Amino acid sequence: MGALTDSRKRITADHRLPIPSFPPPSPPPASKRPKLAQLPSSLDPSTSASPPPNPSPQIIHAAAAAASTSTTPVPSSSCNPASSPLPNRRRLPPPPPFKRPIHGPQRVLCAFRFDGPARPHAAGPSWSSPSSPPPPQPRSLGLEQYVELVNSVSHPAPPTPTAIPDAVREKEAVPLEVVAVEEDGDDRKQQDDEEEVVRGCVVVRRGPLYKELYEASSRKRDAKLKTLEFEVRLAEEGRLGLERLAEVLPRISPKEEEVPEPFVPLTDEDEEIVREALHGRNSRERLAVHEPSNIVITREILQCLNNQEWLNDEVINLYLDLLKARELRQPSKFLRCHFFNTFFYKLISGGYDYKAVRRWTTKRKLGYSLIECDKIFVPIHKEVHWCLAVINIKDKKFQYLDSLGSMDMKVLRILARYFVDEVKDKSGQHIDALSWKQEGVKNLPLQENGWDCGMFMLKYIDFYSGNMDLIFGQKHMRYFRKRTAKEILNLRAE
Repeated sequence: MGALTDSRKRITADHRLPIPSFPPPSPPPASKRPKLAQLPSSLDPSTSASPPPNPSPQIIHAAAAAASTSTTPVPSSSCNPASSPLPNRRRLPPPPPFKRPIHGPQRVLCAFRFDGPARPHAAGPSWSSPSSPPPPQPRSLGLEQYVELVNSVSHPAPPTPTAIPDAVREKEAVPLEVVAVEEDGDDRKQQDDEEEVVRGCVVVRRGPLYKELYEASSRKRDAKLKTLEFEVRLAEEGRLGLERLAEVLPRISPKEEEVPEPFVPLTDEDEEIVREALHGRNSRERLAVHEPSNIVITREILQCLNNQEWLNDEVINLYLDLLKARELRQPSKFLRCHFFNTFFYKLISGGYDYKAVRRWTTKRKLGYSLIECDKIFVPIHKEVHWCLAVINIKDKKFQYLDSLGSMDMKVLRILARYFVDEVKDKSGQHIDALSWKQEGVKNLPLQENGWDCGMFMLKYIDFYSGNMDLIFGQKHMRYFRKRTAKEILNLRAE
């Protein structure tokens, strides 16, 4: 019985019989041998189409004994009595069609029945009927075949391309990938050449939405794109006509600062003329003669306009006459003013006597009355320092301007007394000028050295007569000295 049991187990192991079931059973443990399995129906003599030809009595006897001793039929493809050394004992089945490996048992994957060509059996008698074709022998499913089968189920092969009518193709058109559906209210126009394409009822975007948003934001931050957009817009404006270009240029070009008239730089020719006049060799050469005031300007007198020099009476008085001529030349641009010369205050400051200066301001001589003016300028000379006093008739106050920041109320009281006498003498009117405000002008541009007081006084008069704010300072004094020399040489204030 031991030999019989071993033979049965060996037979069952040698015939790799697949079980037609799904999913595949788990393989038996390596430490146990596989249990007995039934023989395939192809080896069952009751279901065979053709019995084996001329069976010998020994074979029939062995088959009957095997059937009586076990409920499970023992498969045998052929029994050759000549090959067995013991004819009276049960013979072993023929060797399997495939050789077994010697080193160990062979595992069989019995997951699926794979229909294919039948395995060739060993030479021997067959129990199948000669009239019916031999049944297909099941073949074991290896790892490569199993992977191929799984791929064929999960990823079916694409159908062979065939000619499909256009109508059927339009009905079966399905979008490949839906990335985003976008609705923008009024901007829902969809065109074939734009980024959105309509296929069926789903809007398919050709690119991811995050890429479009990133590109849009990068275009907004890109300075080169902004410059390019501006150039395109400028070209479009240019097509409408050159007359619109004047409206576009102010928006893109910085506005040039207009240089005020008192600070217009001198030309190279003027610079050369002034340099020659101030630094020539002949100091007694006449450079300018002002006939209305009978003032003659020589090089020696004009050289007081050099840097670090004090201004003299001739230069100051001539320049005040030029300012009056400028006012008469452009009355709409300048205030109506009167300019006393440097000797006026000297006559009334020692001991006040109105009769000493009464004939200075006759209407026949001036052509106007002082009461008709807006401002009256009085130069004040204090031994080595020049100051300015202003009778501001327009604002009804007396003002004192000192480039050193000091104040002298005595000067303003004397001028108030003089103005009351002057109005009463020339027009017969009595005004209460003594009650006008007397003040020292604050926030004045002050000198920062010991020789520019005369130049500051002239510029106070120049700016006030033009109704301008005092917007100059110490840094402009060199320029003002050259400009004053130029205006005196030309006998024309600008």
